[in-house]
Amino acid sequence: MDLRQQEKRQERQERQERQERQERQREEKPERGTDGVVSGAAFTEAMSRLVSGVAVVSARRSDGRPSGLLVSSVCSYSADPPSVLVALARTSRTCREITAGPGPDVHFGVHLLARSHAALARTFAGSSGDKFADVLWDWDGTVPRLAGVPVYAKCRAGAVLPHGDHVIVVGEVVGCAVAEDDPLVYFRRRLDWSLGG
Repeated sequence: MDLRQQEKRQERQERQERQERQERQREEKPERGTDGVVSGAAFTEAMSRLVSGVAVVSARRSDGRPSGLLVSSVCSYSADPPSVLVALARTSRTCREITAGPGPDVHFGVHLLARSHAALARTFAGSSGDKFADVLWDWDGTVPRLAGVPVYAKCRAGAVLPHGDHVIVVGEVVGCAVAEDDPLVYFRRRLDWSLGG
């Protein structure tokens, strides 16, 4: 290798190291909006590093048809009474159905998905037409229940807390079914992670 080739190689290496250093600095430096609040883009990027399971939340629409959406913000809340917290986008049809009149007559389903359900997750992550058209499901009273999921919880809508662009709903669990399966894991905006083992 002649001197000129060595210089070009060294320049490329230095340029790559400089780009990597700048990328690390961007990741370490918090982005702030004009009012001192972290920007939405920075917050979304930070939260993409939170490992979570994913679930489909389902409800009956006012026209009697099923409604559902994919959520990653779901967690156990209380053992007495058994309850979950679910965060729903305010703009979603499912959110409107659940929060229109929370109380003893409003029920919804929480379906934790298995590793094999990535395609099902993508179906419910979308906003197109009838998400239930090509999915196995049945009615559990007034709740659309997906078939073959490892965890299903039928919930009565309890407290509702609107905040920002989402609504937090407390679901009091009135029925639950559990089957053994590996969970579908969401991390860095991807659904193809698995738990090591």
